[in-house]
Amino acid sequence: MGVLPVPAEVRAILLDIEGTTTPIAFVQETLFPYIKDNVKEYLRAHWEEEECQRDVGLLRKQAQEDSSLDGAVPIPLESGSGEEELERVIQAVVDNVHWQMSMDRKTTALKQLQGHMWRAAYATGLVKGEIFEDVVPAIRKWREAGMKVYIYSSGSIEAQKLLFGYSTEGDILELFDGHFDTKIGPKVESESYRRIAASIGCATNNILFLTDIPREASAAEEADTHVAVVIRPGNAGLTDDEKSYYSLISSFTELFLPSST
Repeated sequence: MGVLPVPAEVRAILLDIEGTTTPIAFVQETLFPYIKDNVKEYLRAHWEEEECQRDVGLLRKQAQEDSSLDGAVPIPLESGSGEEELERVIQAVVDNVHWQMSMDRKTTALKQLQGHMWRAAYATGLVKGEIFEDVVPAIRKWREAGMKVYIYSSGSIEAQKLLFGYSTEGDILELFDGHFDTKIGPKVESESYRRIAASIGCATNNILFLTDIPREASAAEEADTHVAVVIRPGNAGLTDDEKSYYSLISSFTELFLPSST
């Protein structure tokens, strides 16, 4: 794919995670299965804790909002005490989480619980965040050239920090100037990129967004943000139109910064 010159007005690089810094396989074959396999055990172990109850409360609220959707799983309130009642509610939460994940939902409620579960897995060494080998050296170069680097992912900020804090490259959180998740807005809506620019304190055209998803690239472009689509092993294929329309890179090393001459 060669070299992609970064426009001179770009001051910040905004990075997606899944399929951009990190193999999709890691998310699909390690992180998500961990949730599905361990959510019931996690809820049983942490049910009485305030954090867990907040997570369940958010999931219950989301379930109410989803009640009109096909296959949606309600989460009842505990109507009494006793093991049987507790198991009934926990099973409803488990079923709801499994349903949301099967629908590839990106709700804040789901992401929050997942983030808390992954925190425990990372901290105990059960999971390490996988990073493509070109990522860290490239970001170090960008930063040396005076570029700011931010993350924007549908995964919660907490989950992002866990992935990069407990990564195969060690703790690399120092490489990022900030993190954004869907609390700032969905990645397929152009307004989200305007909010990010305002939060960073720059214009939208001072940002280059790297993602593997054309719909996200299109939304960013609508906001006058520069974009490049990242081609990685395991990523979804692009149409011929998308290939000809978007700037494409297969490695972060293909970005050429004006100040790196």
